[in-house]
Amino acid sequence: MTNKMRAARLHDIGSPMSVDEIDIPTPDSDEVLVRVESCGVVPNLGNVIKNYPTWFPDLPLPKLPAIFGLDPAGTVVGVGKRVFNFKEGDRVYVNPARFCGTCRCCRKGDPLSCERFGYSGYFGFSPEANDLLKHYPYGGFSQFMTAPQYSLVKLPDNVTFDQAARFGYLGTAYAALKRGNAGPGMTVLVNGASGTLGLGAVLLALALGVTRIFAVARDKALLEQVRQLAPLRIETFSTSDGNSLSEWAFSNTNGAGVDLVVDTLGPGAPASAVTDAIDCLHRGAQAVHVGGVSELVPMNLFKLMAAQVQWLGSNWFTAGQGQDLADMAERGVLDLSVFETTGFGLSRINEALDSIAGRHGGFTNFVINPQA
Repeated sequence: MTNKMRAARLHDIGSPMSVDEIDIPTPDSDEVLVRVESCGVVPNLGNVIKNYPTWFPDLPLPKLPAIFGLDPAGTVVGVGKRVFNFKEGDRVYVNPARFCGTCRCCRKGDPLSCERFGYSGYFGFSPEANDLLKHYPYGGFSQFMTAPQYSLVKLPDNVTFDQAARFGYLGTAYAALKRGNAGPGMTVLVNGASGTLGLGAVLLALALGVTRIFAVARDKALLEQVRQLAPLRIETFSTSDGNSLSEWAFSNTNGAGVDLVVDTLGPGAPASAVTDAIDCLHRGAQAVHVGGVSELVPMNLFKLMAAQVQWLGSNWFTAGQGQDLADMAERGVLDLSVFETTGFGLSRINEALDSIAGRHGGFTNFVINPQA
């Protein structure tokens, strides 16, 4: 194997990525080297790398030039001497979550709240994040990458690399549903159900045995496609009609309201769409937010307190939860066949970023195939 590889790198904010030839990295003792076969394309990535310093000035991008690529999947081709349970030839998904392991939250068993938490191949969540991320400079838009063994998810043979490249959104939705204790006997409202994250929440709610799923979105055609996934369990509401979401939700639950709201709305959604969904909850219920609405959301805190309604944030998922996804997919509990994959070679990275706006809602799975 040659010691060089191709990687798509961002050299300047607002500029296109360039495909450069760089050295193949060598894994540390507790890392593996992965030959990347597929990497998911974040739908909003183009906007992020153009506008990130303005949108989120307190959250650091990696030092440029940087290799992006949030959801890599591929084959282990090298292992460090202190790697356990993984070997060359293993098919894996690489969870990009990176944590220090030594801060108070990490030592309490909550690595997703690490004070230096960040995404390899994307960005950090605190000013200190780059202290950690500089040790993990490889994202999935490269032919090879190193990854810590704690980040790996073993893939069964019936999960393709392209399907595994969707695990980031699926895992985020799964963690939100688990935080809300979703399961049989519950009615769960998924806000933004036709989008990349929302569709994952619907699929995972089905897998977790949720009895009734209220799918809320704008596009009626996409909503009907979502409903067809399980017509006896999924009911839809289009916000484009201008009707009251809360009136619809209460009338369809005999006045009870819903047990859980999972909010997956993107940056362009209005704040009113968030509060409209919260108004559908019954007393003592929960809302879990995993979306990215950028508009400030006004909250009636007295109303939430009086109704004992909980509003929770949920960010990403653990590798253990990622393994749950792989195991459910292996046994047919989680259906990944609904995704319509569109793949691009590494040299077409900028075309992929420009094309993703035309995707078919959450059903489209845009990926980069670095070996193509």
